[in-house]
Amino acid sequence: MLKFDRAMLTPLIVATALFMENMDATVISTSLPAIARDLSVDPISLKLALTSYLVSLAVFIPVSGWMADRHGARRIFRWAIAVFIFGSLMCAFSSTLEGFVLARFVQGMGGAMMVPVGRLVIVRTTRKSELVKALSYLTVPALLGPVIGPPLGGFISTYFHWRWIFFINVPIGVLGFALAARFIENHREDNVPPLDLKGFLLSGVGLSALMMGLATEGKHMLSSAMSGALTMGGAGLLLLYVRHFRRSSHPLLDLSLLGTPTFHASVVGGFLFRVGIGATPFLLPLMLQLGFGFSPFESGLLTCSTAIGALFMKTIVSRILGRYGFKRVLVANSILAGFSIAIFGLFDPRTPHALMLAVFLLGGCLRSLQFTSLNAIAFADVTPERMSHATSLSSVAQQLAAGFGVTAGAFALQGIAFANGHAIPHTADYGLAFVAMGGLTALSCQLFRRLDRHAGAQLAQGR
Repeated sequence: MLKFDRAMLTPLIVATALFMENMDATVISTSLPAIARDLSVDPISLKLALTSYLVSLAVFIPVSGWMADRHGARRIFRWAIAVFIFGSLMCAFSSTLEGFVLARFVQGMGGAMMVPVGRLVIVRTTRKSELVKALSYLTVPALLGPVIGPPLGGFISTYFHWRWIFFINVPIGVLGFALAARFIENHREDNVPPLDLKGFLLSGVGLSALMMGLATEGKHMLSSAMSGALTMGGAGLLLLYVRHFRRSSHPLLDLSLLGTPTFHASVVGGFLFRVGIGATPFLLPLMLQLGFGFSPFESGLLTCSTAIGALFMKTIVSRILGRYGFKRVLVANSILAGFSIAIFGLFDPRTPHALMLAVFLLGGCLRSLQFTSLNAIAFADVTPERMSHATSLSSVAQQLAAGFGVTAGAFALQGIAFANGHAIPHTADYGLAFVAMGGLTALSCQLFRRLDRHAGAQLAQGR
């Protein structure tokens, strides 16, 4: 019984760190105007703080698996929490834009290690028959953070001070640091090859340039030419990494894992699915607040139902996968999830709130089911010695999908508005953008169709 408790406690500890990271990322977005006023800068220029965090993630996620293998997963996980706390304190005490951007970069260093290393701890210490349930705990924070974060950030900035946003991370991080020391094993590999320095530079600089280009495109932080140059330059460096990977005996990011059908479906199919889903947190508040005229509080209350649906799904996801299998669930659910996004396009200011709540609730259920299924099947056929490479590559793909999602949503909205002759997007433009993103999400089903019908069957054993 003690072993089972520990098996369930480990993902909860990791989930605490993930919750801290997701809350921080969404809370700060709401509080940017207050931070900008206090630092005496233009709010738009403060977007650099968000970008610097993404850049840091892109640079350090690829090396996280190697560090965990070399120095032990528990040690790196605890150090990641400590670095994140230190970066939070730097943010809280920042008095200039430059200092704040640097502090966010330090936070990103900790965040880059916390999530993939935490996932590595789970997949190495959990029996495959319990992996779906364990990863269900891990995905809850990712679904709750974007819902709870914005109203919490607005509340803190309005009634207290924005610096408290970062002070909140301290007790949460200290608790996770202490629990990890007691309940997480310090698993490490015996024969760890030397760090692939060239691969680290190519992937780190390439990913950071690509993410910076995507994050700044159309947001007036950099010129369009500079954003395009960063995006193309980053993509070029990543292509050079592919060539380097083929020649390296110990590559930093092991792309050969994509030859495993279940891992390929999770990463490549999941990338396309996450791009469509990733546009929703960007487009939905804009439609509700700018298109429909809802207040931030009113729109926040409506979208909270997404988290309720996600939490409900966590109670039955294992039974659904056990009954229907991963392939059938991934194929059918990607189509249903795409439809749940496209249906947002039918909303208008007169749509009953009860109907909106029902659609958001259903969408939360479908996304939760898909995220848990994707996270679990990624490791179904990965051998223990390749787990660190698998978690790193999977995490990098998820970060890229998040960047592409916001960019794709923005491009779709701007392109549709331009085609309709609107300088500022109208309500109908948002609807068509949701249809486009829903179609992109549903398109991911084509990559899941290639799976064997028994794929991931061992993960559902003992449900």
